[in-house]
This record gives sequence, structure tokens and C-alpha cells, in this order.
Amino acid sequence: MAVRAVLVVALWLLACCMPVQAGQVYRWKDAEGVTHYGDQLPPGTSAERLVIPATEDPPPVAALRVEDTGRGLFVWADNRLAGPIEVMLHFEHHDNVHSDPALPARATVAASASGLVAVLSAADPGRPFKFQLRIDSLPGHPSASPRDVQYRMPVAGDARVEQGFGGGFSHQDPENRYAVDFAVPSGTTVLAARAGVVMQAEAGFEHGGLDRAALAGRANFVRVLHDDGTMALYAHLQPGGVLVRVGQHVEVGQPLGLSGATGFASGPHLHFAVQVNRGMRLVSLPFRMEHLPDAGEATGFAPNR
Repeated sequence: MAVRAVLVVALWLLACCMPVQAGQVYRWKDAEGVTHYGDQLPPGTSAERLVIPATEDPPPVAALRVEDTGRGLFVWADNRLAGPIEVMLHFEHHDNVHSDPALPARATVAASASGLVAVLSAADPGRPFKFQLRIDSLPGHPSASPRDVQYRMPVAGDARVEQGFGGGFSHQDPENRYAVDFAVPSGTTVLAARAGVVMQAEAGFEHGGLDRAALAGRANFVRVLHDDGTMALYAHLQPGGVLVRVGQHVEVGQPLGLSGATGFASGPHLHFAVQVNRGMRLVSLPFRMEHLPDAGEATGFAPNR
């Protein structure tokens, strides 16, 4: 007797992990005066570059895929980042379903790869089975082993620290406890504080302010993966203010973006943090940084001398 499986898949992702890419296109006129738009220019053509903001919900970090192999339903997580992620698969509800391994189950998926999370089948082969799945995802490998590294300043010249380690405004949760906010004008070039690979970038958000409910998790940013598994976050970049591409290797001091005030922000600044994935949550780490202004001491940050 054929057994019918009813599948409903719900993708629930952490807000901080959901990138939006603004569309960057070019506009030019040909010899006959006809206006063209495209993401690449014909050779020898000069054109105006346009940034088209993203208006739809951002795509998820991990796409959930179910494959009927005839030997069960294989549940895959497709990693859309240029760095490792961890996923956790849950049942929202299920009836007559056997899962190997039992859910909830975690899996680590390499950069731009697919990982098998579970295999589902009917617990009683004589009856239909149905289920609904949820997948959570987080950037970073859970076994990252941070090294003691001195970071360079992520902006050129002097920059006042307006909020440091444990700052009372927004640096109280584990994800941001060891972050530093640099007060810099909008449009300031943001530099890589350490070499690595751009694993995630967001450039499509346009608005900022103090409405936490509406704007938290909606800042433009660049996330750089380091060779020890740690990740540097450069956040609140201006709309269209990402100067690198996902998967690109960057060197210390290389421009990454332009500062701004998108997301939950009181004004233009650069939010910098070094993070790792610890048990399906992002945790910020204390770090050393050369030439950090003395203002850092007043906000709980001990600069390297």
C-alpha cells in the first residue's frame, strides 16, 4: 500500500542572520539614445551606477530542502553563506513520523554547501504520516577556537568611542557585550580590522532610529570570517554602503563599506564586535585593538598600550 507523506515546511531564521542584498545596476544610453539597465557594462561604456533597495523580506541563511529518495525523506540544509553555519531542526508537529536522528537535531554545514540533517520515514509503514518542520540557523562553526590577536582600528584616524564593553544603551546581551561603537560621520570608510573572508553582507536596509521593535536586526553590515573561526561584525553601514562581495578575501586595512545609521541606532556610528557561535547563539568576545582612544576606558574597554 502506498504511504502518503504530508509535508509543511516553515523556515524560521534568526533575524541577525538574514541577509538582504540591494541590487546594484548600471544605467547607460547607446549610440541611438536608448536607455539601458544591466548589472554589467558593455566594454568601453561609461554609465551611472544605481543602487536599488531591497523591498522584500530577505532570503534565509539556510534553505530547508526535503528529498524523497525512496529510502525515506532526506532533510537537507543548504548553506547560503560563504562561511560555516550551525542549524537546528525541530518538529512543529508530527504524526506517525520516525526521525533519524531524533529531533531536535543539530548539524554544522560548510560554506556554500549542503548538509544532511535528518532522515524521516513512517513510524507505522501502514499509515500515512504528516509533519511540519522548523529550522533555526546561525553563522559560525560551534568549535571555533579564538586566538589572542591584536586588531587594527576599523576606521582611519581618530574616532571617539561612544559605547564600549558593557555599554548601558545596547551592549548588555551576550551578542553585543564586548562590542565597541565608534562615533564617525556617515560615509566614513570602514576598514578590515583583521584579514579574512566576507561570509555575509547586507546593503539593502534604508532606515534607522530608536524604534527597537521595528529596526532591531535591520542594519546593513559586513561579517568577516577569520582563520580561527571567529567573526568580525561591522554594522550600521549606510544604504548601499557595502564595498565588498560575499566570498571575497580581504586584507587588514582593506575598505569594507561606508558607515551610517541603519537599524537600531541613535545616529551615525560603526558598531564593531568579534563573535563566535556558542550553542546556537552568537557570543561576543573581548579583544585587543591598537591605538584605541582613551575614551574606551570610560566605557569599560581596556585599550592596548
